[in-house]
Amino acid sequence: MELNGATALVTGGSRGIGQAIARMLVGAGARVAITGRDTRRLEAAARELPALPVRADVTSEADVERTFREVLGAFGQLDVLVNNAGFGLFRPLVEMDRAEFESVFATNVTGAMLMAREAAKHMIGRGRGTIVNIGSTAGHRGGANGTAYYASKFALRGMTECWRAELRKHNIRVCLVNPSEVQTDFFQAATGRARAENPTKLRGEEVAHAVKAVLEMDDRGFTTELTIFATNPKD
Repeated sequence: MELNGATALVTGGSRGIGQAIARMLVGAGARVAITGRDTRRLEAAARELPALPVRADVTSEADVERTFREVLGAFGQLDVLVNNAGFGLFRPLVEMDRAEFESVFATNVTGAMLMAREAAKHMIGRGRGTIVNIGSTAGHRGGANGTAYYASKFALRGMTECWRAELRKHNIRVCLVNPSEVQTDFFQAATGRARAENPTKLRGEEVAHAVKAVLEMDDRGFTTELTIFATNPKD
């Protein structure tokens, strides 16, 4: 895909990995829209990138449908959806709260499905497009206290394979990018504990580089799944 002049929508694009991906795509010449729930943060990120801000919660079907109306109204078409919005929650099984568990799945799984559903409707009509799901190495293995988050990434990986099987005949590429631990505010939001900058850990920029590389392959082929590790991480 030629990114210069392409249109892309990045969920959770006002911070962290999503913002790094949006910045990389804008730098490649793409027209980019970003979604987020925090209006002030979203508008600040949109001005800095620059990008089209869409205030939306991916768990809301009405918000998702409005997002596509706004993006298509502004751009006229959509070439790329990056399903990045997500969050983590880490609790021992015996302390897991049902509402908290379901809130993780509402964003990481149902939200991704709603966004991909609307993108697929548009892309099938055009006969092309790319959906990139931001997964995690957590989608390949279990881990203590990871019941909600790890399971949500397993589910996203499974949905990716289902969508790929359905959409290839429409020239739609569905890709999964799995970062290992990335230095963003994700850890603090998930655990309530701050973490100092560590030069041996991944940054959002490394994930963005991988997404850009996946997208830039000629449309006759695509990367089904890509995993990113820090070279030699040290705590």
